[in-house]
Amino acid sequence: MARYLVRRLILTIPVLLGVATLVFALIHLVPGDPAQAMLGEGATAEDVTRLRTSLGLDRPLLVQYGSFLGGVARGDLGTSFRSGQPVVREISRRFGDTAILALCAMSVAIAVALPLGIVAAVFRGRALDHAAMTMALAGISMPSFWLGPLLAILFAVRLGWLPVSGSGTPWHLVLPSITLGTALAAILARMTRSSVIEELRELYVMAARARGLSQIRAVVRHAFRNSLIPVVTIIGLQFGAVLTGTIITETIFAWPGVGRLLITAINTRDYPLVQGCILFISVTYVAMNLLTDLTYGLLDPRIRFE
Repeated sequence: MARYLVRRLILTIPVLLGVATLVFALIHLVPGDPAQAMLGEGATAEDVTRLRTSLGLDRPLLVQYGSFLGGVARGDLGTSFRSGQPVVREISRRFGDTAILALCAMSVAIAVALPLGIVAAVFRGRALDHAAMTMALAGISMPSFWLGPLLAILFAVRLGWLPVSGSGTPWHLVLPSITLGTALAAILARMTRSSVIEELRELYVMAARARGLSQIRAVVRHAFRNSLIPVVTIIGLQFGAVLTGTIITETIFAWPGVGRLLITAINTRDYPLVQGCILFISVTYVAMNLLTDLTYGLLDPRIRFE
């Protein structure tokens, strides 16, 4: 296990280096001057040049790139152009809200998808199966940038049951969590159904039923448990997608997380903050993939990483 963990950590280095390089190149290719954006259209050329010099934007791109990589190696992501605060501090302030939103969205997805997938598998080919898969297909087909405003109009504007934006109370989490969790729940439900159906065909499930075990206990204790590996894979991979999806959802509901911070940084051409946010999301995605692989050993003792 230790050798596997070390090997995986070493393999993440070129991945993160590639992400950092790609983000640096793309953000500098985007039209727009951060100094001009900060000073406004009425700024003189001398003021813009002076600000570019103070921000280090007048240096060659290779020098800026080397400085950026050196800072990343030291754990320093630079200083935000707009706020003058370290990028690490800016992200750490918003990370808690993004993590809460992502966990709530995952909880909504799991709470809906697992029972739905199990019921669809047990009643395969029947009305309940068709209804469950129709709901899953509808969930996959609804993008968050459409579902979010629709939920806000219905439950916040029309009915007035929930706040439309902001944070501060658990009620502020309801609409963003449902928006993020719906598509994930649909994917998980379909995967759970497929995995449980495969396990229900195995002899050990039939043997459990022959020993007098009820259908519910045979499904939950045996078939569902052994079908968890592909389900856990989807959960782990989609958690990174949930973090990425918060960019849109946080903007729609004015949730003060890393996603909204990234959008603000892009609009203001805040290069260090954009690079830091995307690198943070990439690290989180890679970490979730590693955690998913390690979880396999807990679910199936036959798996050996060595």
